[in-house]
Amino acid sequence: MKTTCIIVEDEPLAMERTAGYVAKIPTLHLLATFDNALDAFVFLKANAVDVLFLDINLGELSGLQLLESMRLQCRVVLTTAYSEYALKGFDLNVTDYLLKPFTFERFLQAVDKAQHLKPQKHEAEQKTFAFVKTENRLEKVVFTDLLYIEGMRDYRKIHLVGKTILTLQTFSELEQAIPPSVACRVHKSYMVALDTIETIERDRIRLRGVENLLIPISETYKQHFFSRIH
Repeated sequence: MKTTCIIVEDEPLAMERTAGYVAKIPTLHLLATFDNALDAFVFLKANAVDVLFLDINLGELSGLQLLESMRLQCRVVLTTAYSEYALKGFDLNVTDYLLKPFTFERFLQAVDKAQHLKPQKHEAEQKTFAFVKTENRLEKVVFTDLLYIEGMRDYRKIHLVGKTILTLQTFSELEQAIPPSVACRVHKSYMVALDTIETIERDRIRLRGVENLLIPISETYKQHFFSRIH
């Protein structure tokens, strides 16, 4: 079975070169090419792809912003002329990083690496709970019980069905512990469980089972939040 792939590249010559490399490898099947990340975003939402060859500098929406805005199960090979993005790319779990102009031999190495990696399972399928630190113990947070997390000065108050937990862990630490498919930061003081959202109106979120509370969506987190629920 062939490995399906797409190319996202806004430089015509670079696109032509990468597509030519793909054509030389019998085990690859090129599904589509895009010169911007927005069209690629729409395609990836509707189609399964094995490997994504992704440029970083794409204008309105960069390749890195594309990776940050959606959960991809395909392998990602970044292609760029700028080496300073390498660390950020690997923070986003990319399979390989090709520095332009890359040779066919180097491209082939990246393809081989991508084809031999097992597809990543969605984090929500792997993880159903996390432990958070309280004063002197670890408390188990079952994701299906999570409603929202509220910032209270030095503490974060985790609201669950039937109980609350206070922790000194930061929002950043909690975002690392809780899969992005489960909860999303929407404000400097709030993180919400996506499955509990009942309505969104005028940048306010109402949660199912939580009365007399409208959680604000701030401009800082607005674009990221809406990209996650669409």
